[in-house]
Amino acid sequence: MKMKKRRCMWTASATLALVLSLSLARADAQTIQDPPVGRPDGVIDLDSREGAQLVKGQWRYRDVQIVEADSPAVGPALKPSRAAIKTYDYAPHAGVPDYDDSQWEAIDATTLDQRRSTAKVCFNWYRINVTIPEKVGNFSTAGSTVAFEIVIDDYAEVWVNGKMPRVLGQPGGPMIKGFNAPNRVIITRKAQPGQRIQLAVFGINGPISYSPQNFIWIKSATLDFYKSPKVAISETPVQVTGKDPALDDIVPAGAKIEKLAGGFLFTEGPIWVPRKEDTDGYLLFSDPNNNLIYRWTQDGQLSIFMTKSGYRGMDIGEYGQPGSNGLTLDKQGRLTINQHGNRRVVRMEKNGQLTVLADRYENKRLNSPNDLVYKSDGSLYFTDPPFGLPKFFDDPRKELPYSGVFRVSPDGKNVQLLTNELSGPNGLAFSPDEKYFYVDNWDEKRKIIMRYELNPDGTLSNGKVFFDMTSAAGEDALDGMKIDQKGNLYVSGPGGLWIISPESKHLGTIVGPEHPHNFAWGDDDGKTLYLCAKTGLYRIRLNIPGIRP
Repeated sequence: MKMKKRRCMWTASATLALVLSLSLARADAQTIQDPPVGRPDGVIDLDSREGAQLVKGQWRYRDVQIVEADSPAVGPALKPSRAAIKTYDYAPHAGVPDYDDSQWEAIDATTLDQRRSTAKVCFNWYRINVTIPEKVGNFSTAGSTVAFEIVIDDYAEVWVNGKMPRVLGQPGGPMIKGFNAPNRVIITRKAQPGQRIQLAVFGINGPISYSPQNFIWIKSATLDFYKSPKVAISETPVQVTGKDPALDDIVPAGAKIEKLAGGFLFTEGPIWVPRKEDTDGYLLFSDPNNNLIYRWTQDGQLSIFMTKSGYRGMDIGEYGQPGSNGLTLDKQGRLTINQHGNRRVVRMEKNGQLTVLADRYENKRLNSPNDLVYKSDGSLYFTDPPFGLPKFFDDPRKELPYSGVFRVSPDGKNVQLLTNELSGPNGLAFSPDEKYFYVDNWDEKRKIIMRYELNPDGTLSNGKVFFDMTSAAGEDALDGMKIDQKGNLYVSGPGGLWIISPESKHLGTIVGPEHPHNFAWGDDDGKTLYLCAKTGLYRIRLNIPGIRP
């Protein structure tokens, strides 16, 4: 579970006191900024002639027309698949790559603040191609990070080189930021003099429901250059206890733990969403106490990806952790979510709809699904202790008499109990060859990792204790678990992040600023381990890439 999942060995009053203290604590405000943050090393003012000339750019302008159009009506699975209906579109679609704007009106950079378009409900386009200069003042641009910032009265959407990434929860960037708020988009991270970049800005008059009498105009437009923008809030040298020499092959010399964000109630269940054609990779993670899923980008932007991520019930005030917990991706890249309060496992479809994969077993409601992992055949394995219920093992809502490890068949039609021998099954992982299946246990009296053999039909057999931490000092039992491509296990255990070899040898424990409860392999090479640690989000670079969905 995450947070302090105390079993019945705690007194009920002590357990509830801990849950309430964490669940009712005020989370520090999360600052949502469009990166890079801080003062740039160089700025080009694109609403000046000197700035436009420096980037060899020419602003071009076009009003947008609202046109009648046909579009398929909503059909099965809530997709546009039925006969076409009458609706409206706009023209031209000028954000696409290599759009020819040569016949548009050329406007002087000093006139960007001129009121344009037609008032009321209206839209327009501004376009400019910019070329990265060798220098901005005395600043050499080679290798720098460049952000395009524009403030439009009233709203804007920004296309860069024919692309406008769309991610749930995206605040600003290429999407509408807010009423007269600055849109800030990173257009290149390794700038090279002579590099050409196409910018297309869609202006929107607003607020639309107010039937505005004003017009559309640009308040400011700049290119901001950063030599080495900072992402981490702080850095801490890695501390290791019980170090084995073999750990040098895993943890590089001089490794540091970087703090990326903080002020959460409790962080959990991270998953890295890999890079796609039009979007960079990013991290999703849960705050089960706050009932949210957050999104963190490689540039350091934090945003809310999903609110009410695990529960919307009227009795939500009774819950310490009503929100989502474990997150993962299936082979199609669809987010799969363990929801504590709703007591179910759901999958988010490409259209944003949620499909229930598991909520009952033998007509009894699940406890509170905790962690999860997909096998290569598409079957889903998840743990189901009662740590998301208000009173845990003693909660009257509890229907199953045990804490189980379950499997959902690849077709999603069958939920199967694999084992119920652990009191608090939690983190889980497959060996790289999927010969073995590991499950750890949140139980202060039995801090163990079990290893099972995987049968061809996906069931488990020959379960044995792989590693026992019961005698280790520290209150925490075992929580999240991940595995690298060499088969080393990374386990949230007493005192920190335990690294255990495939031969069941303790190689060392990494101790960080906050105790890590779950992790995810991230970045393009899979060598960065992102740590959800109590109130913070951290990361550490390692030598061996991890096993990822």
